[in-house]
Amino acid sequence: MEKATNYLTGFLTGISSIFMALIPLTVLWFVLSGNEMFGMNVIENFTTIITYFGNGGFVGLVGLLFVMSFFVKK
Repeated sequence: MEKATNYLTGFLTGISSIFMALIPLTVLWFVLSGNEMFGMNVIENFTTIITYFGNGGFVGLVGLLFVMSFFVKK
């Protein structure tokens, strides 16, 4: 069972690493070409997220810290 759990954890870590590598690529693509990549406007989505956390006050700050905790390697 432990082997299966380790395999699944490694697989999900690899998939998330791929997606985290795609974020800067899509931003760069949008800046250079002005076109969306994969049907997503990444700049607009980031702006929406930042606005959401900015308008949230203290709750937005706590939410931002919670989201950031997923991206900090321990």
